[in-house]
Amino acid sequence: MSPAPKITSPRHGDVLNRHDGLTAGEGLVIGVFGEAPAGALVTVNGQPADREGTLFRARVPIADVRSELVARLGDGSAEDRVTVLWDRTDRKRYRFSLDDNVRFLSDIAQEPDSFPSLFDHWYLGFWKRMHEKYGTKVHCNIYYQECWGVLPEGVEPSFNLSMMPDTYKDEWQANADWFRLSFHAREDKPDRIYQAATYGTMAHDFEQVMREIHRFAGEGATSNFTTVHWAEAPREACRALRDRGIEGLLGLFVTSAPDSTFTRYYLPAELGQHIAQREAWKDFEEDLLFISCDAVVNGLALDKINAHLDEVEANPHTAELLELLIHEQYFRRELKHHQPDVFDKVETAIRWAADRGYEPTFWQEGLVNALK
Repeated sequence: MSPAPKITSPRHGDVLNRHDGLTAGEGLVIGVFGEAPAGALVTVNGQPADREGTLFRARVPIADVRSELVARLGDGSAEDRVTVLWDRTDRKRYRFSLDDNVRFLSDIAQEPDSFPSLFDHWYLGFWKRMHEKYGTKVHCNIYYQECWGVLPEGVEPSFNLSMMPDTYKDEWQANADWFRLSFHAREDKPDRIYQAATYGTMAHDFEQVMREIHRFAGEGATSNFTTVHWAEAPREACRALRDRGIEGLLGLFVTSAPDSTFTRYYLPAELGQHIAQREAWKDFEEDLLFISCDAVVNGLALDKINAHLDEVEANPHTAELLELLIHEQYFRRELKHHQPDVFDKVETAIRWAADRGYEPTFWQEGLVNALK
């Protein structure tokens, strides 16, 4: 029996868009590339492939959101199959996500009389101004409790979400079209808290956070997308999230080291690098969508932000979906992490996106639902 053909591009799980082919009526004609025994006839979805040594390529039309590509030897003795998704949205979109959040909730809970409105708090007030000025949509991932180190035995964290009053629920709901909350972790420390988490641990922590969000903000203020603290968790722990309604996870795939799952959940390093160049990828086995973060804004110098985003946009395979990310601690004057120019950094990134025609979105509506 001859060796089976192997499709090398696109990969199983790839999310394709208008930049991956040529539109033809209601479909998209894409290039399919791979390897097969030299001289053997190869077809892809019935289309004869061009051959050059052990390589093959074919132009194949797809018309559905989900398509299977089948490369088969001419004698039918062997084949390879991959499934891809087609994002037919055909427009540039961006989201701003906030990680490591809990302190602004603690502020409000401890002094509710100082905040007749949620947006009387300077942090939420800033994000509201960004929304009013640019239409920005903000996804806020939160901790269950405020704990920034190892506490002495018997000492409890100074704040947890059960202390957050539900008196603002109507306001959370009224602003859920642009500001949403989701699980991030139980607490900030220890670092890489979910590196070896079990299904049960992740399920417990997720339910603990989401139960409180539903109580004080309502289900309408939540999302089916999130970022786990450090973007790292074993497959079984991520499965616990999927079983509880999470459909997509954000990762920082471009920076992940080969010998670590740091910032890429349970995915292999080589696949992580691939996702970083493709924006999004679907694990069909776990039914989870992964999106790559394009810019950790607190990690960029103010005068480097535009150039960094220009580079992202220059690659057609990373230009369609723009994920901007920042962490709450860089806004806090009392912390060593504080960056005096953090507000300028955020607005610079948002202004760049607005000036280049990116549409504010949540990935729930802007991508996940489009791929169903």
